[in-house]
Amino acid sequence: MPAGQGAPRAAEGVQAVVHPVITNERDGTRFEQAPGDTLLRAALRAGVGLSYECNSGGCGGCKFELLAGDIETLWPAAPGLGERDRRRGRHLACQCRALGDVTIKAASGPEYVPVRAPRRRRAVLTGSADITHDLREFRFRAEGEADFLPGQFAMLDLPGLASSRAYSLANTPNGDGEWHFQIRRVPNGQGTATLFDHLQPGAEIGLDGPYGVAYLRTGSPRDIVCVAGGSGLAPMISIARGAAEAGMLGARRLHFFYGAREPRDVCGEAMLAGLPGFGERITYCPVVSMPGDGGWTGATGFVHSHLPAALPAPLARYEFYFAGPPPMTQALQEMLMVDHRVPFEQIHFDRFF
Repeated sequence: MPAGQGAPRAAEGVQAVVHPVITNERDGTRFEQAPGDTLLRAALRAGVGLSYECNSGGCGGCKFELLAGDIETLWPAAPGLGERDRRRGRHLACQCRALGDVTIKAASGPEYVPVRAPRRRRAVLTGSADITHDLREFRFRAEGEADFLPGQFAMLDLPGLASSRAYSLANTPNGDGEWHFQIRRVPNGQGTATLFDHLQPGAEIGLDGPYGVAYLRTGSPRDIVCVAGGSGLAPMISIARGAAEAGMLGARRLHFFYGAREPRDVCGEAMLAGLPGFGERITYCPVVSMPGDGGWTGATGFVHSHLPAALPAPLARYEFYFAGPPPMTQALQEMLMVDHRVPFEQIHFDRFF
């Protein structure tokens, strides 16, 4: 946040401490911030469960108050903070770095403590393949295990860009160091322009992860519902693959819904078809919001509106995972919780903007 808008900054000539210590007054936790980390990443790397979702400035889930010390703000205009937040002196932990020891007041909880501690690594692009006209899978390999949970995401440091980009994983944990991402080209987006137009096989990037709390809950006895829209395909495919690999679909079913704008955007079925039980224990329902006159004969409208009629049991009996554009995730969350009284602990999603 620029000077004049209330953001604490280092005094002129003050050198940042190499490993600042952050103290959260709310729960008494203390952790160090390594060079290059934000307050949020430092906390999660230390096993401290600060509240968050997107890790990229959009959702506002990691708001905090600065009680003492100096910070720098990496993205002053991050949409996760409203004007009211700024007037009250709030900041985003995912967009701030401590310049010395600081004391903050931030929400935290055991549900945010990482099951897999995020760490930085170098990764090499091994190949890519188009899924639709604007959706492409990028495959990277890094040393060591690809240790994450189905449904999580990682932060990619791409050449020429000053800030990391968050992308969801489409594959499942593996010992080969394979990290696969299904990414949609964003018009005028710097991150996707670099990936789609400039990154060639053999190129090396930085990869930090895993992150995200909307991962597969293997202990749930309920049937699974995955709802994806756009590049939200990636984490939902990861969830479906993870459920199959964990043997969860022997006694349970998985219902997969994909919301597309136009018929040419429909995808995902071929990936699910490779899983055992497809067509029996795994069902796929694409929904197109703008079918046009191209002969689309499938479901039309908004994807969330099809769930009550398409699912055979009351919605409160399912475990829900979803990812996609903010209007879709917002409408789906409201429908599940308000209209169908689905318990919050059965709803899993990370907000991205």
